[in-house]
Amino acid sequence: MPLQRRILILVSAVVLLTVIGALAVVRASSRAGEKDRTQAGGPAITRGEVSLAAGDGGRRIVFRNMAWGPHRDELATAAAGAPEGPRTASGVSCLRFHAAAGTGICLRADKGGVQDAYKAVVLDARLKEVASRPLAGIPTRARVSPGGHLVAWTVFVGGDSYAGTNFSTRTSLLDLRSGRYDASLEDFTIHKDGKTYRNADVNFWGVTFAADERTFYATLATGGRTHLVRGDLAARTVTTLRENLECPSLSPDGTRLVFKKRVAGLSPDAPWRLYVLDLATMAEAPLAEERSVDDQVVWTDDRTVVYSLPGDFGADLYSLPADGSGAPARLMTSALAPAFLG
Repeated sequence: MPLQRRILILVSAVVLLTVIGALAVVRASSRAGEKDRTQAGGPAITRGEVSLAAGDGGRRIVFRNMAWGPHRDELATAAAGAPEGPRTASGVSCLRFHAAAGTGICLRADKGGVQDAYKAVVLDARLKEVASRPLAGIPTRARVSPGGHLVAWTVFVGGDSYAGTNFSTRTSLLDLRSGRYDASLEDFTIHKDGKTYRNADVNFWGVTFAADERTFYATLATGGRTHLVRGDLAARTVTTLRENLECPSLSPDGTRLVFKKRVAGLSPDAPWRLYVLDLATMAEAPLAEERSVDDQVVWTDDRTVVYSLPGDFGADLYSLPADGSGAPARLMTSALAPAFLG
């Protein structure tokens, strides 16, 4: 092939790739901009004061607003008795959030030039930052203890040799009374089957706290299995209680855990069903949700739990009786990570 023809082909290829790249950038920018425009039929949202204090605003829900528009991803609030009613947005953005007793934990992304950085931010009742910690990976779970003195979070991390190309997790605890920070639950002493247990593949996620501000429950994964553990923050120990249990959430009266369980025979892409465990008898029962739920539920009271499922604009919230009766009902569209306050 003559040199002149080769040069012409090379130049044509460069021009074509440049045009394709430019179109891709324009399309991505357009789609990103689309999410900043309010969608037709979406909830009414206005900027205003959002409080985590118990006495402010009556019974309400504070959550991550997923509705497209200028307040997308901000913490917002709505009346608990009218969850699909008007929303008030705070201006504070979080990927994951939970709150109790005037304390909030916000796991957020700080936009970077090459990639995002992540941070755990403890908020007071007025959403002012009182403490923060950098995160080693992508946020997935967050919890505040009932008394507001303890916070916990879980992130996905990469690079652990046993995990190969898969993600592993890192779960951290912060005691706001003493300032004690445990960067990883993997540093706690594990009691498994009556013996002290150590293994390089240990992972924890999904902490839920008891009202004594010392006891907690979480998921332990090791050897290809998951376990429910009960933790003692003062003794820095965790003890396995049961297999095949993930993302426990303790009822307000401290008697039951709702969790997600892998059910044999289901698709590997949607393997989880919600169950409730009675801590006095250790008997479990399925809840009336037949879809796979990959979330850590929250309790609205001692009878009802709320969880997220994929929705048209990211996620919707559903409510469900915690005793196995009834049927799931959509509670809110375009919402995630709720906390019921007041």
